[in-house]
Amino acid sequence: MTDTMNQAPTAAPATGIQTMTMAKALNQGLAAAMSADPKVMLMGEDIGPLGGVFRVTENLQKQFGAHRVLDTPLAESGIIGTAIGLAMRGYRPVVEIQFDGFIFPGFDQITTQLAKLTARHEGSLRMPVVIRVPYGGHIGAVEHHQESPEAYFAHTAGLRLVSPATPHDAYWMIQQAIASDDPVMFFEPKSRYWPKGEVDLDSPAGPLHATRVVRPGTDVTVVGHGAMVSMLLDAAALAAEEGTSIEVVDLRSLSPIDYAPLVDSVRRTGRLVVAQEAPGSTSVGSEIAATVTEAAFYSLEAPVLRVSGFDTPFPPAKLEGAYLPDVDRILDAVDRALAY
Repeated sequence: MTDTMNQAPTAAPATGIQTMTMAKALNQGLAAAMSADPKVMLMGEDIGPLGGVFRVTENLQKQFGAHRVLDTPLAESGIIGTAIGLAMRGYRPVVEIQFDGFIFPGFDQITTQLAKLTARHEGSLRMPVVIRVPYGGHIGAVEHHQESPEAYFAHTAGLRLVSPATPHDAYWMIQQAIASDDPVMFFEPKSRYWPKGEVDLDSPAGPLHATRVVRPGTDVTVVGHGAMVSMLLDAAALAAEEGTSIEVVDLRSLSPIDYAPLVDSVRRTGRLVVAQEAPGSTSVGSEIAATVTEAAFYSLEAPVLRVSGFDTPFPPAKLEGAYLPDVDRILDAVDRALAY
């Protein structure tokens, strides 16, 4: 890399509250991080002039130059391996994986190299690499374009893993992830790229790994991450019309998990439903169910129930409605929890 890497354009940061999509919030968050630190650079397939499949990096190459927003070959292992080398040289690379199912060619680099290098060097070598992963269903796509592989990486020691549910969180969390000296898997719920929400450009979202109660309730706690959070809020609104008070918890971080707010919620409500798009077996939801049962056993008035995708490969698009959790399945689990 040449010294041009250090010649970042300067611009007055935006302020105030703005309404934007999650894709735009991520774009603005990436721009803010690149403006703040000339060592931040983006890498991925078609992220330059095209702006990525979902246009998250739109106009960033024009703003920061092709030496900081790099179009790469279709070679995920090579992209991630290059990012590891750049991190060793003091840069903060942000890698885009085009679709969730495309991450597996780079799985070895992530799990055997990126996740372990800091421990291998007894903390003397940091790995400030962010891997952006559009994930999840509800977009009617084909095989390898709608998967939820987060459990593979949450299981891997040495990786941090987060997933925003709102444009506000997306704007701030991507900047916090880039500032981290540890590798961060940044899972972006692609079905939430387009709905708009308020983003407070002056007020951070809180710590990167903080779980948050987003709707108070008294009867049942429901918890999820990413795209599931809006569905849980819809379910809570419908349940309220029938007199059931649901507390909705946004996990936000899958590794590490901030259990304190979740356990406190369960101790108040006595019941927990965990929702996720990923298959239920050996999943993040499984771990949450086990940990909350251990921590709040004497407060539980019903077993912890899980609502998830089924333990099958993701089906063709016309069957995704039968595969993915929906409001009805969530409310059915709430009813079963209340029946104990």
